[in-house]
Amino acid sequence: MGLRPNLLTRRAAGVASTTLALLLSTAAVGVVPAASALSAAPGASCAEPTDVHSDARVKKGGSAKLDPNELTAKQVRDREADLAAALRERANFRAGAGATTLATVTVPVVVHVIQRDTTRAGGNIPDSMVTAQIDVLNEAYGGATGGAPTAFGFQLQKVHHVTNAAWYPIVQGSSAERQMKTSLREGGKNTLNIYLGELSDNLLGWATFPKRKLDSMDGVVALSESLPGGTATNYNQGDTGTHEVGHWLNLYHTFQGGCSGSGDSVSDTPAESSPAFQCPTGRDTCTTAGLDPITNFMDYTYDSCMYQFTPGQASRMLTAWNAYRAA
Repeated sequence: MGLRPNLLTRRAAGVASTTLALLLSTAAVGVVPAASALSAAPGASCAEPTDVHSDARVKKGGSAKLDPNELTAKQVRDREADLAAALRERANFRAGAGATTLATVTVPVVVHVIQRDTTRAGGNIPDSMVTAQIDVLNEAYGGATGGAPTAFGFQLQKVHHVTNAAWYPIVQGSSAERQMKTSLREGGKNTLNIYLGELSDNLLGWATFPKRKLDSMDGVVALSESLPGGTATNYNQGDTGTHEVGHWLNLYHTFQGGCSGSGDSVSDTPAESSPAFQCPTGRDTCTTAGLDPITNFMDYTYDSCMYQFTPGQASRMLTAWNAYRAA
């Protein structure tokens, strides 16, 4: 696959240009759900996985304190068993209460801008960057960038600027991160809370997977300068947000599981042995059919390279929404 023609037409005016000569290659690191014993048998009682972070994108030279890269095969089995159990619970609820399965979803979004002070250098980005990020999400998830349309649209409810030096930068997995989210998170399971700021360890972002029981850690964290118009060269067109919201909606990385097994649990994303960086057109790391999906939002390429979800990913996200996040 190559670059989509006129890719930058969807980007906000004034976005800093990308250059392949400046390497900000990411490394796939993040915190993943702890393994838990689940039964996929119909009617079985299942303990849901304890999710922390599903993914963390890292700038070149950065390193996270935790480095699970991707889910283990057991963690994927546990998550898939939990999804099956959640779907059974949902089906039983619909049968008893007459609830309907959603075909289209408008996701309310609350954005928390975490800043050290009121300067741009201290994290105080303009609200125009936030609204541009919401536009990017709607275009990406609506199929306007060249991929499959999904059921999801995003509606900004609030931009909340918070000046708190103790939370800046946002440190992945820290007690300060938990305190921040516990203090600030708004809405129910259907509300996307996005936390923006400078991040620890040169990270670009991380996210949580959906769970049957809401907890305060639920949401997406992203580097504020990765938003459209930001200063994170090669990653300043808003697709860190697109990628992390994909995890929040239950997508794995395209390279999950490498060349064997169930991979990312989506049949129409070709297997990929490892994350792709920059935009390596024609990359093919597995013997199975199809080139590596380097233009998929769930890989690790430059923002200028990624532009699509697949129909299978769209279906998986909607299935997970109806299992975990629908009212």
